[in-house]
Amino acid sequence: MSTFAEKVVSFNKQLHYPGDLPQGFNVINPYLDNPETLIVMQQFYAKYYNDNLKRKFIIGINPSRHGAGVTGVPFTDTKRLYSACGIKMRSAHTHEVSSVFMYDMIEAYGGPDIFYKQFYINSPFPLAIVRNTHADNWINANYYDDKQLFNKVMPFMLSSLKQHIQLGIDTEEVFVLGKKNATFLAKINKEEKLFGKMTILDHPRYIQQYKSKDKQLYIDKYIQRLSGL
Repeated sequence: MSTFAEKVVSFNKQLHYPGDLPQGFNVINPYLDNPETLIVMQQFYAKYYNDNLKRKFIIGINPSRHGAGVTGVPFTDTKRLYSACGIKMRSAHTHEVSSVFMYDMIEAYGGPDIFYKQFYINSPFPLAIVRNTHADNWINANYYDDKQLFNKVMPFMLSSLKQHIQLGIDTEEVFVLGKKNATFLAKINKEEKLFGKMTILDHPRYIQQYKSKDKQLYIDKYIQRLSGL
């Protein structure tokens, strides 16, 4: 029987977005772009998921180009991958705003060993999406930023969500990061009936960027909701 870690690694290794995209959008697949991403990703899951425990699912939007778009680990930039998880990435050095909040929350919860034994984090679109702006500058994009984009990636998102469920996650209650993300996922869930209760949490980027003065309150709220209090 494959471990949770082996299932996730297998899922990540076969990730490939086969569809097309609207003009100005692109998908970053770190598992194909950087050989070291595969190495550190496997180290991460072997460290925290080398078992057959059932985990609760925390659902993001899609990876950022400085977080999982580099490390292959959701909400984890290279700084936190090393400082919190003890895994060093030598080919890249990134700082990602959402990762700062997430790992402060994880530390308050009890640390990565305890947290990752109970939770699995990923996204309905598990690869980074970027959008081209003026002067050939690429910035992060969300799957719901453009109606045409959403329509094109929707089949891939649905397939990915169903594959996540097969990893061995608890579908009775899922935790959705971001209110707009939750709106789209609620529509999908109404049709597909993938999950039971959907508990909505403010997105880490929003908290870190706009509500940093109240950060501890948000950390407490996360822990209460994740603990079922």
